This record gives sequence, C-alpha cells and structure tokens, in this order.
Amino acid sequence: MRIDIITIFPQMLEGFFGLGVIGQACQDGIVQIFVHDLRSFTTDKHQQVDDRPYGGGPGMVLKLEPFFRAVESIRKELTVEPRVILLSAQGKLFTQKIARELAQAPALVLLCGRYEGVDERVLHICTDEISIGDYVLSGGEAAAAVVAEAVARLVPGVVGKHESLEQDSFYSEGGATPPLLGPPQYTRPPEFESLKVPEVLLTGDHRRIEEFRRRAALEKTLKNRPDLLKG
Repeated sequence: MRIDIITIFPQMLEGFFGLGVIGQACQDGIVQIFVHDLRSFTTDKHQQVDDRPYGGGPGMVLKLEPFFRAVESIRKELTVEPRVILLSAQGKLFTQKIARELAQAPALVLLCGRYEGVDERVLHICTDEISIGDYVLSGGEAAAAVVAEAVARLVPGVVGKHESLEQDSFYSEGGATPPLLGPPQYTRPPEFESLKVPEVLLTGDHRRIEEFRRRAALEKTLKNRPDLLKG
C-alpha cells in the first residue's frame, strides 16, 4: 500500500512513521508513506497557499489550485487510482469499519486542511471526506497520522500476528457480533501493592480465559461506550 500526505507543515509528520510497526513495515516495503509540502505545488514566488474567503469572515482559506496540482502529480506516479481523502471536521466519522475498507485500497492520498478550512471545490478531486472526531483541530496533520496508522496496521504483514488485530477494540464492527472495546490486559507481576491479576488468567484454562475476556469486554463497553450496544 502507498499513502501520500499533502500538508503545509511536513515537518509535523517527519519521524512519526519511522518508528514502531509502521516504521518497520515501511522499511520492509509493505507500506510506502510519502509526505508532500503543499507549497511545492504553487506557481507564485511567495508560494501562497491561502487567501481570504469570499463573502467575508475571519481567517484564511487554503486555495484549491495547489491541491489540484499535488493530487495530479501523485496520480501520474501511480498505476492505480487512489482514494483521495480530505481530513475535515465536516467529514464522515472515521471508524474501524472505514479503516478496514480503506486498507483494501492500493493507494491513499490524504489532504490536510489548515486555518479556516479549504476551498470547497477541493472536494471535486476527493473520494472521501473524513473526520476523526467531533472536535476541531488546528489542522489535518494529526488526523492524517491517525488515519494512516489505523489503516496501515491492517495491511497484511504489518502486524506480526493476526490474533493481535482480533483483540483490538472495535474489531468485530460490521460483523455478526456488536463492536466491542478490547478486554483489559495484564502482565507480570501477578500482584503489586495489593492489586492482583484476575485469577482466571493464571489458570491456563483457555475456555475460561476466553469467557472472562468476552465478559470483561462487554462490561467495559457498557461502562465507557454504551452507544455501541444499542439494539
């Protein structure tokens, strides 16, 4: 899979994808991640990427021409058609289900907004508009990092053991069972300052352990995300 990210602050993402399982996947060639400076796709000597909004109002809006040129430049390097995604507070809420869908695509292009947003006409070159939550960030860089990591770790070969993915929160989303938060996890020591690991996890009885984890996941979901269990 190839992921291209277009931003006016590429420095914000430098190093983020160089570590952990994503960094290893990039080293192994399973995933390719490229970060592009939007200013590189301007044509004026000041490399202007923003302008005042029509109709008035505070702040500045990112211009559409640099985004069009950037996406066109990336398309010329590809032999497949990418999913082009605008990261926006106005977009569809990002979920594990969407992450799994995007992981099936051979290439993604992530567009990072900034200031008061981007010219609405940028959506004409996008296949998706995605938000990572009901809150507002100063720009799309953090959102791009979230989407890229959530999607990349689902690409076969990125995470060493498939079982690790099966225990993720929301793994069952879209399946026959309701999406659940992941069960609580414990490691050594078995007791610390009177805080004990649940005894069942020390028994080696896999059936009982699985039952415990399922019940604990349901309890955690009911406590923290009861909306997931509606219906």
